[in-house]
Amino acid sequence: MSVKAPEKYFEKPKSQRKKENARTRGTEKGTRLQESSHISILRHSDMNDEMKTEAMELCVTACEKFSSNNENAARMIKETMDKKFGASWHAVVGEGYGFEITHEVKNLLYMFFGGNMAIIVWKCS
Repeated sequence: MSVKAPEKYFEKPKSQRKKENARTRGTEKGTRLQESSHISILRHSDMNDEMKTEAMELCVTACEKFSSNNENAARMIKETMDKKFGASWHAVVGEGYGFEITHEVKNLLYMFFGGNMAIIVWKCS
């Protein structure tokens, strides 16, 4: 008479194992989470949390909408910030630039989008 151990004690071959990575770990049935092709990274800000959140969402929206035209993205950011938070906002969107600015306190946002796209938004009256 032979006794067979339950299958749960046997390791499946690698080809039959469910693939799991950081994006699927802990999700039901290993379904993939929505992947965003663009990541935004806040580098520096002295804005309050509410303004910072709105500004970052606006920057992401503008860069996604005008992915091939940085000038239009900057214009959209500037005009929207002027309407929401009063006049004299400035925005620069691009890659590989340096800056030195004067800004009003609590009115500066510096972030990266999609890896190497730098965005700086500030208010100066």
